[in-house]
Amino acid sequence: MNWNLLILDNPLSHWLTALGVALAINVIVGVVKWVIIARLSYIAGKTQTELDDSLIAVTRRTKQWLVFFVTLYIGTLYLTLPDKAVMVLKAAATVAAFVQAGLWGNTAIEFWLSRYRKRALEVDASAATSLGALNFLGRTLLWAVLLLVALDNLGIDVTALVAGLGVGGIAVALAVQNILGDLFASLSIIIDKPFVIGDFIIVDSYMGTVEHVGLKTTRIRSLGGEQLVFSNSDLLGTRIRNYKRMYERRIVFSFGVLYQTTPEQLEQIPQMVKEIISGIDKTRFDRAHFAKFGDSSLDFEVVYWMLDPDYALYMDAQQRINLSLVRRFAEAGIDFAYPTRTLFVEGPVRVETAPAQ
Repeated sequence: MNWNLLILDNPLSHWLTALGVALAINVIVGVVKWVIIARLSYIAGKTQTELDDSLIAVTRRTKQWLVFFVTLYIGTLYLTLPDKAVMVLKAAATVAAFVQAGLWGNTAIEFWLSRYRKRALEVDASAATSLGALNFLGRTLLWAVLLLVALDNLGIDVTALVAGLGVGGIAVALAVQNILGDLFASLSIIIDKPFVIGDFIIVDSYMGTVEHVGLKTTRIRSLGGEQLVFSNSDLLGTRIRNYKRMYERRIVFSFGVLYQTTPEQLEQIPQMVKEIISGIDKTRFDRAHFAKFGDSSLDFEVVYWMLDPDYALYMDAQQRINLSLVRRFAEAGIDFAYPTRTLFVEGPVRVETAPAQ
């Protein structure tokens, strides 16, 4: 065989060398890919970390035909080719390299977001919607950046394009700023978790149970049964009280007794209250004091803690306390106060009589 046969001004031996280099590099990449997958799969089976799983997923997305375009260009560097042919090969290699980088980045984004979504769905079913939007935005941004960098490497001036996209982006952002604000607020709710589905929250004067967290709105079922709809940005712009996160419930209540109650009876009342509350399950007595002189009563203030935040348990405990107070006061001869008013009339009473006819 004539190895010096010229083909496009290059000896046949040079063509075979270029093809051999391209194929050899491609084969080496394939072998490395297989070794990485096999080795990491063995390691991943013995570890709890997700980093090795993500590397496996990214490596599996390596496309040999895309790698071949890059290795082919590397091999042709050994040849003397026309400028147009070199430009075409370089463009093909550049596009292939950035497409492969995009596949790797896309797989990494999808892997980590899918893992986070799986964990988030265990506590909040609405996470799928918002994390799906985050996945779309992340992948869109990735491919947009790769496209601009690829065009720049191909010799295309992207300055005007970037400027145009910037102006257009500002116009679009101004047009949909409310929607974008609600979207990012939704992502904040999902990631920061000030509340999740099933939590009982109070927003200003509205209260209810969270039913749904969407891309734009959050829906709450009120105690009256109607559904309250809040935009996500407005919801995060106000103060939220989350009663589902309550670990203990502090209870303060007061009552009054008649002014005719004797000092001895007044001294007995705090101890009575303490005994009553201490005898009820899941309660912790704090204090009971003769607090003040009311308009028509001697007022006592009581503080205790419910060790379980459930509202129904609190009402059951309060009912037992109230009934026990009524019984104990009746046995001790103590009367609860009620609104009364006593009028004191001073001076002689004048009685006028009509003259006899």
